Amino acid sequence: MKYLIIGLGNPGTEYAESRHNIGFKVLDAIAEASNLVFTKERFAQRTEWKFKGRIFVLIKPTTFMNLSGKAVNYWLQAENIQLEKMLVIVDDLALPFGTLRIKTGGSNGGHNGLAHISETFGHSNFARMRFGIGNNFSTGRQVDYVLGQWNTDELIFLPERIAKMTEALKTFGTLGVQRCMNLFNQAFNLEEMIENHKKLTENPTDSISQKPE
Repeated sequence: MKYLIIGLGNPGTEYAESRHNIGFKVLDAIAEASNLVFTKERFAQRTEWKFKGRIFVLIKPTTFMNLSGKAVNYWLQAENIQLEKMLVIVDDLALPFGTLRIKTGGSNGGHNGLAHISETFGHSNFARMRFGIGNNFSTGRQVDYVLGQWNTDELIFLPERIAKMTEALKTFGTLGVQRCMNLFNQAFNLEEMIENHKKLTENPTDSISQKPE
């Protein structure tokens, strides 16, 4: 059984570590962990990831964000995959950093990639996984923030969040989108996690050291 996983982002090294490229980053992490290699093909970089008899076709569009629909439409047809077996990974300014929201359908939330996919399809009835990047920017600096790099605190927790998204993708393929939503739609409080991280760093163990008898 085949699934199409689209990680949205912008091609080019200058965008590689930007918040807007979380879709690319998740797929790159899966590829690295599974020793997969992306190949440059039409409108995208592509590889295949296998898990429990499922084949996940991983796609990173090379069309730039605002033309993502071109790559998504092409690969959906080229792989002959049903729309309900496709999931798009995107960043979301409306959600706090690290928060996951998986759903089928809905508005594009001002995201250019989702907007172009919906425009290309003529509807928005496809699954998407939104990853919160927060909105900690001043008036007029939204583009700089979205295309900017993760800050120090975010980088501490990003690997764990990417691992969580990887598990969500496995669940999407094995148990379906509804189960995936139930298990992984969860908030993430960065401030609380930072505080807990500091406590663990300052007190690496609560146990009392004992001298050997």
